[in-house]
Amino acid sequence: MTIAEIESLLQKTATGDRSAFLELYDRTSAKLFGVCLRVLNDRPEAEDVLQDVFVKIWRNADRYRANGLSPMTWLITVARNSAIDRLRARRAAGGATGGDISEAREVPDSDPGPEARAIALSERDRIRACLDELESDKAQAVRGAYLDGLSYRDLAERYAVPLNTMRTWLRRSLDKLKECLGR
Repeated sequence: MTIAEIESLLQKTATGDRSAFLELYDRTSAKLFGVCLRVLNDRPEAEDVLQDVFVKIWRNADRYRANGLSPMTWLITVARNSAIDRLRARRAAGGATGGDISEAREVPDSDPGPEARAIALSERDRIRACLDELESDKAQAVRGAYLDGLSYRDLAERYAVPLNTMRTWLRRSLDKLKECLGR
């Protein structure tokens, strides 16, 4: 599925088009489920969060704006943030850490085609180059927050800085990444 197709489905979903929403679900749910499962490490909980994710997408599809970034990035961010919120709630309640990661093998394969892989590799290389422009600790903090799902508090403790300092690090680092990627 191309970027333009996903953007079109999101635009139609924003207008209340149920068939577009169903197609968006069919085309993206396996990938988004994989994201939820990776964060939560619990299949039933990941399934539950995935349902919440698609409710959010249905309600907020109008918030996605085509800005040169991949619509899959937006969808994955919604899924990842929802899963992290659930994980934090679980931890706050003193819940278990998750199920057997081997369940991830049951996720249907939704690998992109050769063209999409080439584009993703190019974007990955650009992002890595931009991350390399950041100070090492700030780049690691960005990776921890946005790739590993660590909370600001976890990162503040890891780097022995106040919580607001960590927020500032991440905000400024994201601004620098945005500037770098815009070149």
